[in-house]
Amino acid sequence: MPHVLVLNASYEPLGVVPLRRALVLVLENKAHCLEESGALMHSATRTIPAPSVVRLKRFVRVPYRGPVPLTRRALFARDGGRCMYCGGVATSVDHVIPKSRGGQHAWENVVASCRRCNHVKADRHLLELGWRLRHKPAPPSGLAWRIIGTGHRDPRWLPYLQPYGADDALARIDGISA
Repeated sequence: MPHVLVLNASYEPLGVVPLRRALVLVLENKAHCLEESGALMHSATRTIPAPSVVRLKRFVRVPYRGPVPLTRRALFARDGGRCMYCGGVATSVDHVIPKSRGGQHAWENVVASCRRCNHVKADRHLLELGWRLRHKPAPPSGLAWRIIGTGHRDPRWLPYLQPYGADDALARIDGISA
């Protein structure tokens, strides 16, 4: 099922919802459609365009948002789908400091890697192999990462996510998985 980007009344990205939920918001007059997906939704009495981006009519105060959750999709998006050791196509997740040696499962210690590098590295430190990381791993920042990390995306969302740091991330993702 397609997904729809939901914006606050201030155009701040709030999240991604299924198309059915977005239609309910529009039909109940709680949101209005900013971008259409091109598809049409039919009922017994109406035909309405399916939304791709909706904006709430009333401002919703969002309580404190914690850090971006560490998921496989978000990790591959952060690293651009490339191995942080050799630059090849990443297919697995690696802990820079192995968990067996006290490494944590945290943004600062997890990178995308290709199978070959992950297998060769095994449970050793980078210094033992003489390897270096292409970039220092860090947690992603910005509201757009909550949307990007879901794995759902639509090119029509880009203008609404650009002010929140999505340019680089979406460009990297588009380059590897279009």
